[in-house]
Amino acid sequence: MTQEVVITGLVSIAALVSVVGLATGKAARVVTGTCLALLLLALLLGWSSDAVHDLDKGVTVMAAILAVAGGGLVTTQVFAFVEDRERVQQAGAVLRGGAWIGALERLAVYVALVAGWAPGLAIVLAVKGLGRYPELRNQEDTAVAERFIIGTFTSVLWAVACAGVAVLAP
Repeated sequence: MTQEVVITGLVSIAALVSVVGLATGKAARVVTGTCLALLLLALLLGWSSDAVHDLDKGVTVMAAILAVAGGGLVTTQVFAFVEDRERVQQAGAVLRGGAWIGALERLAVYVALVAGWAPGLAIVLAVKGLGRYPELRNQEDTAVAERFIIGTFTSVLWAVACAGVAVLAP
């Protein structure tokens, strides 16, 4: 079995698990841990390759699905780890549409990096920051701003890792 087949399999399984986990909403920690482990393994295998190559279409598509679907699960788990439930709900009431914005953000970051257009990352973050500025500025409680920063960093780092798999896969 070639390294390419193994990486494609790992990313495909992770994408499938993340979509099922997102759709069912069950066992979020297990699903997140599984996706993270599979993604890290695929990244390590990709880094160990010395070959110069073109993008593999299967890995690219599966990594995109993993970036969008898995990123929501990972971000939710990070919020559960760093915040209490009441503060998350209060911040979520102010930052409406966060799940959809996060999914679109991850997709935009992923596409920009896979396309080799790194300035796209800065544009995505600038648009998101400017779009949320009025909501972030008018809050007396810092929970909203903290949630925005934690969510954005987690979401972007996940999308970057998924793009890394697509670019590094042999």
